[in-house]
Amino acid sequence: MRGEAQYLDLMQRVWQHGVVRGDRTGTGTRALFGETMRFDLSDGSVPILTTKRIFWKSAVRELLWFLSGDRNIRALVEQGVHIWTDWPLARFNATQANPLDRDSFEARILADAEFAAEWGDLGPVYGAQWRHWPNYVPAGDGLFRRDAAGIDQIAALVEGLRRNPASRRHIFTGWNVAELDGMALPPCHMTYQYFVADGRLSGILYQRSCDLGLGFGFNIFEAALLLRMLAQQCDLTPGEIVWMGADCHLYANHQHLVTEQLARAPRAFPQLDLLRRPDDMFGYRFDDFAVTGYDPHPHIAAPVAV
Repeated sequence: MRGEAQYLDLMQRVWQHGVVRGDRTGTGTRALFGETMRFDLSDGSVPILTTKRIFWKSAVRELLWFLSGDRNIRALVEQGVHIWTDWPLARFNATQANPLDRDSFEARILADAEFAAEWGDLGPVYGAQWRHWPNYVPAGDGLFRRDAAGIDQIAALVEGLRRNPASRRHIFTGWNVAELDGMALPPCHMTYQYFVADGRLSGILYQRSCDLGLGFGFNIFEAALLLRMLAQQCDLTPGEIVWMGADCHLYANHQHLVTEQLARAPRAFPQLDLLRRPDDMFGYRFDDFAVTGYDPHPHIAAPVAV
């Protein structure tokens, strides 16, 4: 089974045969454990789901935000990206007698830098771990201090792919055990590994937790986009992206989404072109990516479990 059909098959199996479980949000899920999908990127296609519209432009902006190392939603809100707002909004409203709606909260984030610094911060989430993994250096007298820059896992990955493509250590992760409690949301797409053979770059994304209804569409597209960027920077051609999901679930209140999406026939994946090669992984801009031939079915709205 190939392309989007394997995703629809997994969605159907989870909804029909998944174990009914409670969850952190109190919403309830149906879940299966330990699933795999493979997507071929060698023909220039990119896995953007077609059985419902995926807002891939927001996904590009999110990935670039991760790669910047930022941990505050302000830069996303400035670009009209709302996908991380619910978590700090919930934290803020828990302290208020008169809670704000999302639009009012984001307006304050944009208007007030001090408010944004306090309430827009997500803790050491994805980008902070990718670019600034904590590193401690000797400070004398047997003491250590935290290096402000930290370890840049992405820069190290690129250097490793260039210098030693046959290595089995082309890995980066966001799962920093010591800092999980400080994160608005521990990393779901947590570990990435890469493999070079015959000048072709392939990758694996391991997800500890996958919201198949809402999250997967972003997760697989961003993983494929990141692989394409790495391949360009390392003078390699794209191979395939392998997706490995541990807890693969659908939320109990997404029945309408599942029913509608499974009734739709998938269409061909679109093509992705990288229009410019920046000097490094951190020089990409939104306008560097062109998606053509994307012809999805309409969007299906569904609530996010926070």
